[in-house]
Amino acid sequence: MVEWYLFLPQVRLSVADIAERARHAEASGFDGMAFIDHLEAPGLPDESIWEAMGIASWVAAKTERLRIGHLVLCDAFRHPAVLAKQAVTLSDASEGRFDLGLGAGSWPAEFTRFDVGQQDPKARVELLGRHLDLIRQYWGDEEGGAAQVPRRSHPIPLVLGGTGPRMMELVRRYADWWNVPANHLDKLPKLAPAAGAARVSVQQMVGFVRTSSDPDTVREVSARRFGNLGSGLVCGDADELIAHFNGLAAQGVERFYVWFADFAVPDSLHEFGESVIKAFPAP
Repeated sequence: MVEWYLFLPQVRLSVADIAERARHAEASGFDGMAFIDHLEAPGLPDESIWEAMGIASWVAAKTERLRIGHLVLCDAFRHPAVLAKQAVTLSDASEGRFDLGLGAGSWPAEFTRFDVGQQDPKARVELLGRHLDLIRQYWGDEEGGAAQVPRRSHPIPLVLGGTGPRMMELVRRYADWWNVPANHLDKLPKLAPAAGAARVSVQQMVGFVRTSSDPDTVREVSARRFGNLGSGLVCGDADELIAHFNGLAAQGVERFYVWFADFAVPDSLHEFGESVIKAFPAP
């Protein structure tokens, strides 16, 4: 059994558009939805992008069943005491539908532009480890810590993203889920054993050939936009995608964050739900 999340970067879309896609995803059988966390759109500094926790809170309020999270929140953007409080608040407000996705940051250009975080990736991962300890203290998971109130009413699964050796150590120590980014999907077979008890998820860009689509056009447009992702991009019709995801599930993947090359237009969400998601046993 696998879980299906819609991955939708909150770039070039209005808040209303994002909420609409969330409702379509919920109606189409997706289990959750995840956003990015950047102060500027990566590679598009003049493009609009909405703040990550704000958009997650709004989508949680506009849906009833979808779990809400991120791939992933940047540790440098929020003090761990603030993030711990935000996570508990959103979890309680959504009746337990929040996953805390967290990482060390992947776009140093915005650290420089906004004077936040550190450029040294090793230092960022070390700081993330210290902050994970603090978050557990603030949640009351550690004896003698500065626990915040109110306490959690629901579990808050921790999703850690990354593939470096230091990050994998944090995955083994803290994570409920380890997520493999789309541009590192080729590392899955080698690194999966290093995830320890963490369940495995992958971020997968999909060029979905719908029944009304021209296959050559879908493949050409998807490759032009996202071919840099390598194996992180898969193109095909429903049968081809079912075979692809079955192959990943056979490697132990239990959750798919589906990133549509057509920006998750509602027709794609609905047909994907009917033809692909329903081909897999419900969790």
